[in-house]
Amino acid sequence: MNDSRAAVLDRVRAALGRKPGQQPPPLPPALFSERNLTTPERVELFVQQFEKLNGKPVRVRSRSDAAAAVRDLMNGQIAVASNAPSLSECGITDLAGVQHGFTSRDDLRAACTTAAFGITSATYALADTGSFVMLAGREEARLISLLPPVHIGVIPASGILASLDELFMRVPKPADRTSSMVLITGPSRTADIEQILVRGVHGPGEIYAVIVEEGEQ
Repeated sequence: MNDSRAAVLDRVRAALGRKPGQQPPPLPPALFSERNLTTPERVELFVQQFEKLNGKPVRVRSRSDAAAAVRDLMNGQIAVASNAPSLSECGITDLAGVQHGFTSRDDLRAACTTAAFGITSATYALADTGSFVMLAGREEARLISLLPPVHIGVIPASGILASLDELFMRVPKPADRTSSMVLITGPSRTADIEQILVRGVHGPGEIYAVIVEEGEQ
């Protein structure tokens, strides 16, 4: 180590009250703040924030209503659905025009390149930012939420969390559950070229949230 670098490090240590060779103290525990919101309040906040991002929320009272809402959005077009059990429980995978059950990545990619809609569940959503939280896995392939021009995310109202802090209280170690945790906040958009906002360049240009409020008070 040269003299100038050693001198700089000595000054840093002195400012921190440490001596050469002394180990730094352990990091303090992470501090999370939790907003005490009821489920209806979380839904309302999510809807407000989602709409600010040009997302389109659809609130339904039951799982069967969720399937009907998705059918209306598709309007006879082709969709690819993930293998999430909640989609089959809602009857979405039984809708005409919905392709699902893919186990081959190549077959899934081919289907996604021609489908008008990608339909997924969302493990969680964040009320304060209007974001979907996607945990990638065999049941939830990332490609479905990225490649088709329109993304429909289906989530129960109980899965809407107040904030990112609450997410990390629920999932403190995402890598233990998934190879990829992705937060989707509104349609894809960029202003890289001449500061002109363009949607749909890096992913879906349109996004819907179908919120199932069944059993919520």
